[in-house]
Amino acid sequence: MAKFLIEPHFRLQEWIAHDKGYFTDEGLDYEFRETVRASDGKIHDKGDKQGAMQSFEAGRKADVSCACHWTVNVAASKGHGRMASELYSVSPAGIFVQPDSKIKTPEDLAGVPISVGYQSGSHYATVQALEQFIPQDKMNLVYSDGMLFARMDKLIEGKAPAVHLFSGPYYFAEQLGFRKILDTTFMIGMMIHNDPDPEDLRKFYRALRRAQRDLDLRPEKYLHYYLKEFPERYHAKMDTRRWGPGERLVFEPYSEEVYTEARDWIASHGIFPDGNLGTGGYDRATVTVC
Repeated sequence: MAKFLIEPHFRLQEWIAHDKGYFTDEGLDYEFRETVRASDGKIHDKGDKQGAMQSFEAGRKADVSCACHWTVNVAASKGHGRMASELYSVSPAGIFVQPDSKIKTPEDLAGVPISVGYQSGSHYATVQALEQFIPQDKMNLVYSDGMLFARMDKLIEGKAPAVHLFSGPYYFAEQLGFRKILDTTFMIGMMIHNDPDPEDLRKFYRALRRAQRDLDLRPEKYLHYYLKEFPERYHAKMDTRRWGPGERLVFEPYSEEVYTEARDWIASHGIFPDGNLGTGGYDRATVTVC
């Protein structure tokens, strides 16, 4: 039987569980694979309109992968895996501008190019947060700058006037003095691929629960794990002691009510131009193993 494949998703919990032996303690036979640092961040330089949804369509290899709950919801409904129903996570996120930018308020972002990942968390979260200040037709979202680390590069290089960031890049931008104009915290979902053994999923979840407890109790002990996923060219400037714990796992149900409300919001905002959000209902699109 193939090993359970784990690919961390810009958060600390998998690294904690791996290094402290929690996956092994649970009896999980697994392979741990990191992709961002290993590719010097180039894995995120995907080109125009290539985001989380397109990666699900192309096929993901990990037994459990993550993306914003909106895209996991739709991708599961389209048959690209099944969404875990017993947990989700919440990530700090925000829209950042250059330190000397004339943009001071969310209203100032009207018409300004904002770099986001297409049909990815930054896309939905920017619309959701910013529509409190300006109408959607005044938002100028740019999808050609790539995914998370590629967008961070554009901000640092001064090549983007406004960029949406989350996880480690969110804290790094704050540390470097870029100004956060708007908070855009959002939910992240888990997608189950390859029909793994349900008992392996339970082992995986139990290990992550232990890691989350550790992170809640002593976050300062684990912030160095951000270095594991950042391109090495940034390491000398990173002071992770100043950063926060990032994404938090929430062991509560992603219920049918949440699933339906998310889909209604997606449909009403035209995130998918063809209107196709899949045909799978909650019971077909989700899986519960605990």
